[in-house]
Amino acid sequence: MDSTKTKIELTAITQKATIPASPEQVYEAFVDPKKHSEFTGAIATGKAQVGGKFTAWDGYIFGKFLAFEPSKCLVQEWQSTDWPEGYPPSRFELTFKAVPKGTEITMVHHGIPKSQEQELGEGWEEWYWTPLKKYFKRNPISNSSLKRL
Repeated sequence: MDSTKTKIELTAITQKATIPASPEQVYEAFVDPKKHSEFTGAIATGKAQVGGKFTAWDGYIFGKFLAFEPSKCLVQEWQSTDWPEGYPPSRFELTFKAVPKGTEITMVHHGIPKSQEQELGEGWEEWYWTPLKKYFKRNPISNSSLKRL
């Protein structure tokens, strides 16, 4: 065995966040590049179809859509430009559940480089959950929409 090869160590991150919007609105914020760009403040591209490619954060994040059920779940193959060489893409899963104050997102990010676990874990809060909450506070859903949840 070649001792110069880097051992690939993978891990997973699971997080939950409650966003003050309907599951439909939160789902759309992830799959619609225009809305994604609005809440992150960075360019996103893509087509929400199985096999469709996407980018986020001006191309820093990239991958493809593996599966989705509108307003319920989203699965992507995901990696970033600073992914360690030789590491495979990760699997990024979101589920959206209606709760009294909006939508509970459950995120499971499988197969991430162990060396990036802390940075990515903090990054989801700083670059996604907090901006999403702010975005929907500026663009609130109506009380009647919340009652339907």
